[in-house]
Formats: sequence, structure tokens, C-alpha cells
Amino acid sequence: MLNKRKIVNDPVYGFINIPYPILYDLIEHRYFQRLRRIQQLGLTNYVYPGANHTRFQHGLGALYLMEQAIAVLRLKGEVITEEESEGVMIAILLHDIGHGPYSHALEHSIVPDVSHELLSLLFMKELNRQFDGQLNIAIEIFQNQYHKKFLNQLVSSQLDMDRLDYLRRDSFFTGVTEGIVGSDRIIKMLTVENDELVVEEKGIYSIEQFLVARRLMYWQVYLHKTVLSAENLLVNTLKRVKQLSAMGQQVFTTPYLAFFLNPPLEISHYINSPDADECKLLLDNFALLEDNDIMVSAKVWAEHPDRTLSILSSNLISRKLYKIEIQHDTFPLELISAHKERVQQNLQVSGSDLDYFVFTGVISNNAYKTNDDRIKILLKSGKIVDITEASDMLDQSVLAKTVKKHFLCYPKGGGW
Repeated sequence: MLNKRKIVNDPVYGFINIPYPILYDLIEHRYFQRLRRIQQLGLTNYVYPGANHTRFQHGLGALYLMEQAIAVLRLKGEVITEEESEGVMIAILLHDIGHGPYSHALEHSIVPDVSHELLSLLFMKELNRQFDGQLNIAIEIFQNQYHKKFLNQLVSSQLDMDRLDYLRRDSFFTGVTEGIVGSDRIIKMLTVENDELVVEEKGIYSIEQFLVARRLMYWQVYLHKTVLSAENLLVNTLKRVKQLSAMGQQVFTTPYLAFFLNPPLEISHYINSPDADECKLLLDNFALLEDNDIMVSAKVWAEHPDRTLSILSSNLISRKLYKIEIQHDTFPLELISAHKERVQQNLQVSGSDLDYFVFTGVISNNAYKTNDDRIKILLKSGKIVDITEASDMLDQSVLAKTVKKHFLCYPKGGGW
């Protein structure tokens, strides 16, 4: 018998235990192993050189935190069976298995109108088929259909093991210390009341710091202006490939990328097909897509006769990024037109192709959603209140405020 009780040495937490044989088998499966080659933060390493960590590492980190949370809740008297413990750990391990190349950066570019959460669910169902129903409880928890609601909250809520890991992990690898959260302290303060995950009152300050850290990480890392520039360049490059393919032009792609782009895939056919093998075909091809498929293809696209694709791809590879401006108000049409005129003269592109080089967009940052599963605080009196009521430092108007900003991208100096 193969020993499946393994430990993994993680740079963030130290030794991570793999407590159930099924978890080991899932980690070893090629669907999950692929996550070693998917960047957690897309092209953020164009700004923070250390941000080369992967979805594989994040999955293991979230699993570690889930094991800690289960142990804490059991010590506080919450009944969690071994089957439930195994199920919720499978759910958190696989929660991001549906991410494609460069994670969020290309989420809707390769498979339009399909979220990574839906793809994760499809992967779970296929794995459940391969493992003879051993993922039944995990899938119920993931879909919030299990009768113990707090187990789903541990996987997907405003204070779940996913967020606790990615904030701490992303802070570690980017070196942005403002994102450090006290995950150990927060987990030790968790308890369950009326089948809801709540935080003991003495953990308020840790929750305040967690929410502030999340807001700061969005501005300093996830929505950093240069990250936005790089990822929009990546999106536009792939968009041009899809446009040329739809027009019948030959564009090199790896075989697995070609499955989705040449011709454009009717994704609903595979997702809604009653034939399980149809969906497996989709998942098998998606599971072979990695960051390398994009960059290897981009090196070939840089020599493509289409000038727009060639410029975009060359600049993506050599990190010649858009100049980006961010402000609270929309940008004047006259300014946008002026940039397009300069690009037309300098790059010799015209018409709709100019939209690949000069464009606007909107970004938003919201640390706490009042219409979602709220973070509840258990006061010493036994009363349960929302964090916005319990906090002395942060009120609802601050926490729940969505900050929107407009951005304008264009080539530096009017051309590259």
C-alpha cells in the first residue's frame, strides 16, 4: 500500500499535512497537477518579480487553513464527522481547479461567459465520477446544498479559507507587507452559532485588519496600474487572435488552445450535453491549457503578418506596456481621439484596430459586501451583530463603499 499520509513544506506555513488518502489522490491527479503551471496572480510578476506562485500552492495553503479551522471548531464542541471533514477539505482543495491560464486575467477570454467556479464544479463532478462518488459531500458543500451551512461558509464567504490564504500568500510573494493578515488568530476566534460561522468578540481587531488588508491589496497588487496595463495587453492579444481566426486567417496556437479558439467554441454544447463524455472532452482539453500555451504562442504571433497582432505580441513578450492613467471621472472623448490620431501616425494602424491600442475601462474596489454572507461577531453577551456594528474603527459607510475609477490605456509616446 502506498503511504498517502504526506506532508508538504510550504514557504508560508511550514509543514502542511495531507490528512486523507483521497486528498493525496486528488492532488496527484493530472487535473490538479496542472495548477503548478498556472500563475496565481496572472502577470503581476511584471510588477512584483517575486509573484511567481501558483494555483497549486494556493490550493494546498487553503487546505492547510481548513484543517486548522476544523480542529478549532471541534475543540469548541462543534460536531463535524470524518466524512464532513474530508468533504470540506476536498471542496477547498479543488475550489480553484477551474482556473485557466493566468487565472483571473484571462478568465472570460478563453472560455467566454463561463466562470472559473462553474468550471471547478464541472471538474469536481468529473472527478467524482472517476472516484466512484467519493466527492458527493464535497460537491454539496461547494454548491451550498449541504445541510450544515457553516461548512460552505468555510469554503466560500467573506471570511473563508480561500481569502485568508490568498491574502497572506500574495503578500508573502509580492513583498507587500500591508496585505499580511493574522490567519492563525482569526481561525482561533471562529465558532458556530445557529449553523452560522461567527467570530468571537475578542477577534474584532483581527477582522478589522483583515478587511483593511484586503482593500489595500486590491489597490497595491490586484488593481495596480501597471498590472492592469499588462493584463489588458494580454487580453487584447488573445482577442486579436480570436478575431483573426474568426475571419479565416491562419494563426498558430498549441493544439489545446486551438480547441477553444479555432473556431470559437460553443461552450454551452459541452456543458449542457447529457453525454458525460462530451463534458469530459471539454475538461480534458482545458486541463491541458497552461500559461506556457499563451507565451509559446505569443512568440510565434510576434512574427505574424498581421501588424496589430505582431505589435501586441512583441510588446507582451518584451514587457513594453501601455501607458495608463487612472482617475475618478470619465476621460474626455477629445483626449481619447487625440491619442488615437498619434497611434495611427506612429504605428500605421487604423479603423477598429486602434481600439487595441487606445481604450478605456473601469475598475472597482469593495472590501466588504453588505448584500453577501456577512461577517458576524459573537459578543460576550451572546448577541450576534454584523462587523459594521461591532467595529469602533470601521463603519458600514467605509467598509461597504465601492470605489470606482476609470482608466485610459495608450502606447507610451503615441507609439512603441
